[in-house]
Amino acid sequence: MESSRRKRLKFNTVSSLLLQITTIICGLILPRLIMENFGTEVNGLLNSIMQFLQVITFLDLGVGAVVQSSLYGPLAHRDTEETSKIIRSAGKFFKRIALILLAYMLILAAVYPFILNQDFDSLYTAALILIIGISSFAQYYFGMVDGLLLQADQRGYVQYTAQIATLILNTGACVLLIKLGMSIHLVKLATSVIYLFRPCFLRFYVNRHYKLDRRISYTGEPIRQKWNGIAQHVASTVLEQTDVIVLTAFSTLANVSIYSVYHMVIYGVKNLFISMTNGFRSLMGEMLAKEETEELNRFFRWMEWLLHTGTVFIFGCISVLIVPFVAVYTKNVTDADYTVPAFALLITLAHAGHCLRLPYNSLILAAGHYKQTQRNYIVAALINIVISVLSVRTWGLIGVAIGTLCAMFYQTVWMAIYDAKNIIPRSMIEFIKHMAVDTVSFFLAFLITFHLPLGEVSYLSWIKLSILVVLIWFVVIAAVNYIAYREYEVRAARYIANLLRAKRS
Repeated sequence: MESSRRKRLKFNTVSSLLLQITTIICGLILPRLIMENFGTEVNGLLNSIMQFLQVITFLDLGVGAVVQSSLYGPLAHRDTEETSKIIRSAGKFFKRIALILLAYMLILAAVYPFILNQDFDSLYTAALILIIGISSFAQYYFGMVDGLLLQADQRGYVQYTAQIATLILNTGACVLLIKLGMSIHLVKLATSVIYLFRPCFLRFYVNRHYKLDRRISYTGEPIRQKWNGIAQHVASTVLEQTDVIVLTAFSTLANVSIYSVYHMVIYGVKNLFISMTNGFRSLMGEMLAKEETEELNRFFRWMEWLLHTGTVFIFGCISVLIVPFVAVYTKNVTDADYTVPAFALLITLAHAGHCLRLPYNSLILAAGHYKQTQRNYIVAALINIVISVLSVRTWGLIGVAIGTLCAMFYQTVWMAIYDAKNIIPRSMIEFIKHMAVDTVSFFLAFLITFHLPLGEVSYLSWIKLSILVVLIWFVVIAAVNYIAYREYEVRAARYIANLLRAKRS
């Protein structure tokens, strides 16, 4: 890779990593304060409302991903006119989404109280819905296209830095308001107002660094395959939001709150892991645009091993440590039982499946193969919905986790087969080998560590347990991969050694 590519990839990786660390820390602080000061059911209500509001992203119809893919070519060839046309077309689309969101918020405020199994005052709930929705409206109205442009141009670090700043500011403001005894409505209003600064900053940055004509006229549609990302987007929306919606409709807000605590931890760590790959998709898109086939092949195989090995290590440790962590985290919360080990393991495996599909999904999106892969996304969404709805009444939290796990497993296998046949021709034996190594590594390390006791229910005891678990998982995974993928493991070790030498010098 050229030095500029490496530099941008490094900036994106580091800033995205810092963003996810900040998100995890801030995400751990606020929910606990809310549960302790407002109760489990209010925490469940907030998470349920946020998921219902995020359903509006369904109307994105995958256009955001297609816009980003459409920008790779014009940006790689510095075609300002074509870039302006794409941004103009995308801006019109997202402004319509913002107006639909506004109408949806009003409808949801009127209807949502009747969906709940618990009684909350209608005005109390409606006000929360409108307050929480403010920042989403601003994001769609004038922040979305600027973020997509920066991502496509491998300048995602600008957006990540802005997100870090607003997260820290929001957490500080919310903690202060909660400690002062303010209502949950005022706390969430502070969040929405602070989050308005992010799209404003992105617009300012893009206007200063890009010579875009936002009023450019065009004939025809500059965004190719504009409507072919629908299936991918619907599946993504369903996979991310089905669980909470199903629990809200068929279970209790206490279960929504329990789900949200586990999901918060796993989702935060998952995004931390994904953050290290945020620059990969735009980089592969540029390679494909410039037809750098050999370099793309080498990069993909390295990325595939890195993501498989990293997924097993990170989510393997989570599978053992999450229940003890939740026990410590909810120690002072007595109105619900947050210890659900079977659910914890299943939901961890489901999110691990999401990360295992990353290299294959990233390649599909970078290549712009939206229309060709629609069936896979539709089937995955149906698998998740059907299994979750059928099993939630019998198994509750475990039922929705099973639905997500089955959908992720199907998608991962399908995507690997599609990539091997249509984008980077290769034998499926490579994928089968990766999955076999993953399975052996996981079960060996899990059998050694799953019975290790926490001891005292405290953060210090959990940290001691974590150190032991991480060391065991690292040794087991390193040993198995040394046998199966010695070349890649040696390469990774040399890279880390070079980084350490550079820091010392």
